[in-house]
Amino acid sequence: MVLIMNGMNRLDIKQLRVLQALLDLKNLSQVARKMGLTQQAISEQLRKLREVFDDRLFIRQGNSMVATPKALSMQQPIDHILKQLEDLLEPEIFMPHTYKGIFTISATDYATQALLPQLFNITRRDAPDLKLIVRDFASDNINQLIAAGELDLLITFPEFIPDNLSYVTLFEEQHLCVTGCENTFATEPLTLAQVAAHAQLVVSPSRANLRGSHDQWFAEKGLKRNIVMSVPSFSAVPDILHTTDMIAFYPSRLLPSNKVKELEVEALPPTFKVIAAWHPRTADSGIHRWLIEQLRNL
Repeated sequence: MVLIMNGMNRLDIKQLRVLQALLDLKNLSQVARKMGLTQQAISEQLRKLREVFDDRLFIRQGNSMVATPKALSMQQPIDHILKQLEDLLEPEIFMPHTYKGIFTISATDYATQALLPQLFNITRRDAPDLKLIVRDFASDNINQLIAAGELDLLITFPEFIPDNLSYVTLFEEQHLCVTGCENTFATEPLTLAQVAAHAQLVVSPSRANLRGSHDQWFAEKGLKRNIVMSVPSFSAVPDILHTTDMIAFYPSRLLPSNKVKELEVEALPPTFKVIAAWHPRTADSGIHRWLIEQLRNL
C-alpha cells in the first residue's frame, strides 16, 4: 500500500496523457508535436513514468517505440481515466426532460396558492421525473434547514430570510381591500379612517396574534386597525369573509374569487416583493437555475 501511494504521489495527468499518446502514436517526435512539447520533454516524462511503474514501458525499435506488455495492459484503463477527467471538466448542461430527482421547496401559504400550481404544471410537462416536496414556511429555523440541504428553495418575502442567502425578486405584489360578495355596506369609496375602524380579518401564518403586516402603515397615518380575527392562511379568507361582514387585505394574485370582491378605498398599502431564495452553495446547480427561471417566467 505504501508503494502504491508513493507511486500515485509522483504521477500527474500530463504523464498519463504522454503515456496515452505514446501508446497511440508509438513515436516520440510525433507525440511531442501533438502535445506542443519538445522531444526532450517527452523523454523526461517517459523517464518518470518508468520510475513510477517500475517498467521500461517502451523500447526503441528504429523510429518507433514498441510498448511492453505492462504498457499495453494499461492502455484501456488510462483511456478510461482520462475520459472520466474530461467529463468532470465538461460544463453541466441541464436537461429537464432527463432529470430525475426530488426538490424540496419551502413556501408561504400565499406562494403555495399563487405560484406552485402553475410551477407544477410546468414541471409535469417539461421535467416529468422531477418530484416536488412543498413544506410550510417556518422562518425560525430556515437557515439550519437550507444549510443542511433539507430545503432547496424558499419562496417568500425578503424580510423573512437570513442575510447570508441569495435571492431573486420574482415580482411585486399588492394587497387589495376585499369583503364578502354579498356585503353591501360600502356603496362609495372608503376613507382610510373608515377602513381602519371596520372589523378586519388578518392572516398571521407564523405567529398566532391579532397583528397584520400593514399595522405600521396605518399607524404612520395616525390610525389603529380594528382587527377582530386572525387566521393562519390566506386560503381561509374567502370562506370567512363570504359569511361575515369583515374586510381584509388580500393579495391581488389570489383574485378573482367567487366569494370576495374588491372594495374601493382611498389608498392602498405599499406593494411588497415576492422572492425565491437559495443557499449560495447551490448557485451553479442546473435544477436550481431552471426552476428559478420558470418561477420568474410566471
